[in-house]
Amino acid sequence: MTGALWLTPGGWAPDGSWLAGLGLILLGLSGARRFCRLRVSPGGVAAGIAALVAGVGQILGGAGLFIPVLLVALGIVLATRTISRATHTAVSR
Repeated sequence: MTGALWLTPGGWAPDGSWLAGLGLILLGLSGARRFCRLRVSPGGVAAGIAALVAGVGQILGGAGLFIPVLLVALGIVLATRTISRATHTAVSR
């Protein structure tokens, strides 16, 4: 994909095309794994969605808030998972 975008004339593909394409590739690979009844990594799906949303946001010109919101959401998810595991471990002891 990188080579194809480098070969296109300047300005042909909008900024964010590479990131949106990466998101589509990651989601497509996860879909293929699911179709073949293989285990799908939630991290790969999350990375694909994040890349796709960031790429589309950059294409549409609104990517300024995406990264800070993504980092806050990631922090909340990691904190709740850590608290949940700690609570579960303390209860089972």
